[in-house]
Amino acid sequence: MILEPIYPKVLSVRRIHGAHPAVLEAYGADPARHNSLGLITCDQDDPTFVALDEATKRAPVDVVFARSFYAGADHSSGRLSGEILGVLAASDPDEIEEGLKAAVRTLEHDACFYSADASGSIAVFPHVIGSLGHYLAAEAGLQPGDAMAYLVAPPIEATIALDTALKSADVRVAKIFTPPTETNYAAAWLTGDLHACRAAAEAFARAVVEVGHDPIEEACC
Repeated sequence: MILEPIYPKVLSVRRIHGAHPAVLEAYGADPARHNSLGLITCDQDDPTFVALDEATKRAPVDVVFARSFYAGADHSSGRLSGEILGVLAASDPDEIEEGLKAAVRTLEHDACFYSADASGSIAVFPHVIGSLGHYLAAEAGLQPGDAMAYLVAPPIEATIALDTALKSADVRVAKIFTPPTETNYAAAWLTGDLHACRAAAEAFARAVVEVGHDPIEEACC
């Protein structure tokens, strides 16, 4: 099984140094600890969540705001909106810079969706994080350093594939996002050792491809 990558496009990267306390508070930052923000938009939300988590491993930054936009990048509010806005906060502009660099590197070289059918009409995100940063660890109820399979697909594909993944590897559920998410997908975070997370992600991707190939299952009797 070879899946074609759908590379994310970073649409904007900006910094606010010496941010106004009202802006800091509105976006979840703590003016007592933070005074600089780093903002990023992208046309793929889930890879950006992974990229923001990576930033927390590479710099002393906090992810204070990260939200997907309704209906996805194809229905964005503007040319630079994409599918998500992520905001990093720190006490020093240099820390913001390092965090943003780590996030952009991840989007350019690591995390992306894949096309699960020949037409490119089904996308799947079978991503494995070998060691969580403190952002996604907290979101998933896990510990920094834990391994996690971050699995996303359209609603029926994801539902079938999640069941397959859980039956195919020694993993447990950290969190399930039933459809519709903001972008009308479904997702799950599974955890276990790194080998099990990889096996679960591979099983998930195979199942998404299979559903796309044979969407209407014939009755067995």
